[in-house]
Amino acid sequence: MGGVAALAREAGHKVTGCDAGVYPPMSDQLRALGIDLIEGFGADQLALKPDVWVVGNVVSRGNPLMEAILDAGLPYNSGPQWLAENVLQGRHVLAVAGTHGKTTTTSMLAWVLDHAGLEPGFLVGGVPMNFGVSARLGKGRCFVIEADEYDTAFFDKRSKFVHYRPRTAILNNLEFDHADIFDDLPAIERQFHHLVRTVPASGRIVVNGLEESLARVLHKGCWSEVRSFGAAVSDFTAQGEPGQFAVLRQGQTVASVSWPLSGVHNQLNALAAIAAADHVGVSPERAAAALGVFHNVKRRMEVRGAVNGITVYDDFAHHPTAIRTTIDGLRRTLEGGTRILAVFEPRSNTMKLGTMKAQLPWSLEQADLAFCHGGGLGWDARETLAPMGAKAVVADTIDALVAQVSQEARPGDQVLCMSNGGFGGIHAKLLEALASVQRQHGSIPRQP
Repeated sequence: MGGVAALAREAGHKVTGCDAGVYPPMSDQLRALGIDLIEGFGADQLALKPDVWVVGNVVSRGNPLMEAILDAGLPYNSGPQWLAENVLQGRHVLAVAGTHGKTTTTSMLAWVLDHAGLEPGFLVGGVPMNFGVSARLGKGRCFVIEADEYDTAFFDKRSKFVHYRPRTAILNNLEFDHADIFDDLPAIERQFHHLVRTVPASGRIVVNGLEESLARVLHKGCWSEVRSFGAAVSDFTAQGEPGQFAVLRQGQTVASVSWPLSGVHNQLNALAAIAAADHVGVSPERAAAALGVFHNVKRRMEVRGAVNGITVYDDFAHHPTAIRTTIDGLRRTLEGGTRILAVFEPRSNTMKLGTMKAQLPWSLEQADLAFCHGGGLGWDARETLAPMGAKAVVADTIDALVAQVSQEARPGDQVLCMSNGGFGGIHAKLLEALASVQRQHGSIPRQP
């Protein structure tokens, strides 16, 4: 919704907005754009008298401001519908869908098109560091958008992405998630099928060939050109390690990517972006050159600081699969013996419900130690992580978690903080606590 606000502001509208618990980087971006942000949902905001209220899916019945809007009979719309009518109509929309990697892949694709001179518009659920903003209208015909399967609004229970009408659609992967609105994986597959139904015959669907769930989606019906990536028999494949690899199209080497990103998941994201860019005339070779100077997204393996040789990262991972692939990506970049301390917060609705709690020990296998914020959950994190033995520690508060990590960390350790929220400002608190330990005890020797 912050990106929608930015697009509306760029289009010349006066924009105000309200939310609860806003945190960086979006709060910083909104202030920089001159968008007034009101904390809370008070009915007194009716006095603003906007032409239309654009409602995000965090708003539900019983919200004081929404109830006042309904009672007054005022015009309102959803964010996705507003985008469809005011920004996307008439443009070549490239939509990036999937359980994981949407933000990163959308950012990659937008950067590839921009690097090629296409001047695309884009809307990303994060802040791509190559652009410094999460959204822009762009001057070219292409518009790249992160296409979320979550529901649109309290009055429109379709997935957001069915509003976008893409001509190029990336289906990155598909697992069960959003247990608060979907009963099971087939329910999500049905929504992806609805997205496929909106792609024209002259369009292209770029699909992860490793995912059986996506094969089932396409089996329900597909009327567009399909280009696959990832699997050995796919149209686009990679050869080499994630940091440096050749790109093959139908078995023939067409490009080479050399970049600082880690992890097989990012290698797959790159293949998806290359295959989608190819549909709008950007060659794999040119796309690979752009990826070589791609700087990822804020909160994706973002280094927040280092104290006494201990590096603290911030990452958005929250689904067990994303946690596992993020840790694996970091592990591949480290020398043997370097410890990873995984610090995570089960914050998403799915994780709070405990739907995937049994997968957490699996997701944390490659971490040397795991620290979990167990406060506010409807399930016992200590019981869930018990199979990990002494490798897992649970704290009920952020301050307790910070104390545990700072006392355990040693020079050379990589502290990986993972949450899809602000995590109580844990990164700054950790860095300060580590500095305090260093001041009290001097340099802490690396343990053998």
